[in-house]
Amino acid sequence: MKTALLRSAHEGVRNSGTRWPFLKKSSVVGMAAALATPLFARAAEPTRPPNIVMILGDKNCNRGLLGIRKSNRPVSWPWFVAVILLSFFSASAQAQEANAAKEPTPAAAAQAQEAAAAALQKAAQNPVASMISVPIQNNDNTGINPGYRTQNVLNIQPVIPLKLNPSWNLIVRWIAPIIYQPLPVPSPAPQVGVSGLGDMQPTFFLSPSKPSKLIWGAGPILQLPTATSDYTGQGKLGLGPSVVALTMPGHFVVGALVNNIWSVAGSGSRTDVNQMLVQYFVNYNMKKQWYLTAQPIITANWNTTAASGSVWTVPFGGGVGRIIKLGNQPVNISVQAYGNIVHVPDASPWGVRATFALLFPKMSRKQQKMMLEMKLKQMDQEDQNPKQTKK
Repeated sequence: MKTALLRSAHEGVRNSGTRWPFLKKSSVVGMAAALATPLFARAAEPTRPPNIVMILGDKNCNRGLLGIRKSNRPVSWPWFVAVILLSFFSASAQAQEANAAKEPTPAAAAQAQEAAAAALQKAAQNPVASMISVPIQNNDNTGINPGYRTQNVLNIQPVIPLKLNPSWNLIVRWIAPIIYQPLPVPSPAPQVGVSGLGDMQPTFFLSPSKPSKLIWGAGPILQLPTATSDYTGQGKLGLGPSVVALTMPGHFVVGALVNNIWSVAGSGSRTDVNQMLVQYFVNYNMKKQWYLTAQPIITANWNTTAASGSVWTVPFGGGVGRIIKLGNQPVNISVQAYGNIVHVPDASPWGVRATFALLFPKMSRKQQKMMLEMKLKQMDQEDQNPKQTKK
């Protein structure tokens, strides 16, 4: 009876790879089997139970975790229990090591975070990036004569990318200006001005969705006669082409945006519109998401009414900016100053531009998971050190 039971158990273990494949994957099941086998054997002959030996990967067993051999000596139960416990703790340690290997190390997490920050920095400087942003740009153009007055233009210019298909994106860039325009009243008369909405300019860039060394977009630009005053707009419906191209070598983002608008409808008492805009931009990105930037806006009014016939306004200058987080919201802030080396007589000789942009980047599932893990670790640290958190 004893021999039959032992052979049956031994054959079951030897064939564990085909009959019970889970035996070779679970040390807990193996230990359960090890404990059960001597009980059956002991029922057959309680005075001399078989000796059960845990074999992990031994050639004595074809596929199973257990080896069973018959011995004339009584079982040493303390050693048997010690072997089982040792096997259990060894399997637990291996499982913990496997889980630890899957978790990103602090150095790897820091490198991934730096890479994500650098990608966000360059995306914020790309006019056709696949990222929603809401820049709010304030321009103070000083020294306007007569009276050395200051014009203020606040541009609200959201950028919304739309995915047309796997190969193409449509980037909608909408500029809504709010203008304070000083009126040309000679001194010493009271200096007055007009405030209101200017002419809106939506642009629709068709751009490849797949990244390449040369990033570009092209499409129409419209000028809508939405001004609330004759002093804050041109009173014409305009249309024209717009093109942007840029590249990102190393720490640089270099490119240019060009458009030209012609009036196609509007009040016959207003001057026809034929004007060009060229904005080149050079950004140098530094550590901690600081960057140096130059983004002058060069304009040419081909239908100028100035007495001198001056067409061009050519600024030169630059500034500094940084991407920071307000809570969990990334924002892009910058301050720039420009002097107009060429300008229309009595127009502004220089100006200051300040920009505050809300950024809404798209993150991959891996980046989202990493950010959640970092947030959970931060919360755990705050729970462990509540006094330091309060300080």
